[in-house]
Amino acid sequence: MTEEVSPASTDAGDTSCSAPTRRRGRRIGIGALVLVALAVLLHGLFFETFTVPSSSMNPTLWQGDRIVAAKVGTGGLRRGEVIVFNGTEVFADPGARTPSGLAGALRSLGDTFGFRPTETLYVKRVIGLPGDRVAVGHDGKLRVNGAISPEPYLVPGMSASETPFSIEVPAGHVFVLGDNRTDSDDSRAHLGDPGAGMVPTDDIVGEVVLRYWPTGSWGRLGS
Repeated sequence: MTEEVSPASTDAGDTSCSAPTRRRGRRIGIGALVLVALAVLLHGLFFETFTVPSSSMNPTLWQGDRIVAAKVGTGGLRRGEVIVFNGTEVFADPGARTPSGLAGALRSLGDTFGFRPTETLYVKRVIGLPGDRVAVGHDGKLRVNGAISPEPYLVPGMSASETPFSIEVPAGHVFVLGDNRTDSDDSRAHLGDPGAGMVPTDDIVGEVVLRYWPTGSWGRLGS
């Protein structure tokens, strides 16, 4: 019977019956590749996924949490939102210069599509926007432009900073802090470095909008 013929058979009847199946298989395969390519493209252009590397954002985010960062324009930045950014030049290697020429072009292309093998990424909270005066006095309270800024995301009783400071955020930069102020490498720790710990807005990857793992903590992140 024809349906019992081995796939390796060269029988003409078998060939005529299997050709439509092979064509359908090719179409399904091509469709799958298109979907994968589209997912990769959308992933790089509109959002990226990351794993939280440390405890610096406790209790908002925990080490090992998996998050989604939506790409936003610098005009959409808000105080209080959690962001992922490339901290290679500000925190990991203060004073390093942005690559130029071909290296710079390749990095820019990689940033666009979400390929960042040479970058050190951080997740922190935006505290100060360009032009803001950010300060913490001896009372341990955060003030932005002279007004006390509530921080409901901190553990009750935790001060905004154990070390007082007062800085003005330059144009094109943001001032960031981790929610776990006793264990966070953030802008405070680099005030004396070149760039004063300010994160260039061009180095911001995106705003953290969703935690998708662990499943019990799934949900959107609020400012």
